[in-house]
Amino acid sequence: MAAAAAPEAWQAASPRRRRSAARRPRRREAAAAAARAPGAEPEVDGGVVLRRIEEAREDLLISDFWSSALETINRCLRKHLEQLKAPSEPLSEALGDLHLDSPPDESDVAPGSVPKETPVTGTCHLKCVCYGIGNFATCVIARNQLAFLLLFLEKHQIPRSHCWVYDPLFSQLEIAVLNTLGVVVLGENEEGKRSVHSEPTVFYMLHCGTALYNNLLWRNWSVDALSKMVIIGNSFRGLEERLLTRILQENYPYVAQILKGQEELAFPQTSQYTDVFNDTSVHWFPVQKLTQLSTDIWAFREEPDYQDCEDLEIIRNKTGDPSATDLSSL
Repeated sequence: MAAAAAPEAWQAASPRRRRSAARRPRRREAAAAAARAPGAEPEVDGGVVLRRIEEAREDLLISDFWSSALETINRCLRKHLEQLKAPSEPLSEALGDLHLDSPPDESDVAPGSVPKETPVTGTCHLKCVCYGIGNFATCVIARNQLAFLLLFLEKHQIPRSHCWVYDPLFSQLEIAVLNTLGVVVLGENEEGKRSVHSEPTVFYMLHCGTALYNNLLWRNWSVDALSKMVIIGNSFRGLEERLLTRILQENYPYVAQILKGQEELAFPQTSQYTDVFNDTSVHWFPVQKLTQLSTDIWAFREEPDYQDCEDLEIIRNKTGDPSATDLSSL
């Protein structure tokens, strides 16, 4: 379902360093600052963008950061899969299906080209949803984040057709490039309210607004759904540290309540990619922890409205009922 992004879609957060709650800029101010950033480049044609994505991919692949970050993700995925595997399915078989071993030979990729997805040789259990990647045609930070996503898909042999991508900032050129890469560009404002539909799903959400994480948790607010979800995005513990407890509980109650039901591993620190992957963690939700949460927590299912939120980092869907968003594509 490739289509142009709706203009009234939620607003992706610009990359940011850790900061105190008192210094958190408003979303529009941050977006304007990002547009003036030294790393911003004039938009060019699709061929140039594809070449730059491949260059970013090659740089990531040979970096120490990539191998360390991949191991961080895989440590969570192994635990995640262990709790999901069927009793009759050995864990080694499940892990083999996700190809957590060595990547394919990179020498087969022609210089200057964007590699095609690796053929799936086993049953692929994971799907992927990416929110808020930004203007990768003109922003180095966004381009590195996209390159990381493509490497992640290749490494785990997730077909690109099983990866859904959305950002309201995408230009028509960027949508065309994403279509060429083979991922699915969403044209509907979901506000992050996408159900996993009982299928293991990785959500790749770097530097997104807290409301987006809150909406995603609300849509999947059950032990069964959350246990099938992995989130690569802003550290929930970092959010707890930066936001006043009252603000977190009143404006983002699902984030606040899941803190005791999750585990997270921080991405490695790196000077090369400080502004790209700062404050990023891999989150997963152990069944044992989820079942220990009180029944009152699970009974609370009120849809977030953010009417009293002064620093909302999301633009609402005004075209219709967000709950009516087409979620059947996953």
